[in-house]
Amino acid sequence: MIPGMRGMSPKKLQQMMKQMGIDVEQLENVEKVIIQLSDKELIFEDVTVTVMKAQGTKNYQISGEPTERARINEEDVRLVTEQAGVNEDDAREALAASDGDLAEAILKLKGPQQQ
Repeated sequence: MIPGMRGMSPKKLQQMMKQMGIDVEQLENVEKVIIQLSDKELIFEDVTVTVMKAQGTKNYQISGEPTERARINEEDVRLVTEQAGVNEDDAREALAASDGDLAEAILKLKGPQQQ
């Protein structure tokens, strides 16, 4: 909320922003937003996305509670698939459960009988 605008109707606030050259719209039907960092991903599933356009730029505001998961490299998935003799979905799941640790994922999938 903009300081000093307390008690102002949303419609009046939107009119003022439009006069200042700021256009605000809420994106509809957003299902998921994923932010990829070098080591993990932030996944927003129950999310509200607002776009603010001003002076030729767009700013996106994401509101929601993210869940985190380790970022999984496709090379790692292939390696775990080959070494553990499992399908890609199982390899991906094991890598996620082990926070991307290849050795741990392979050992979990092979089980104690094959070690």
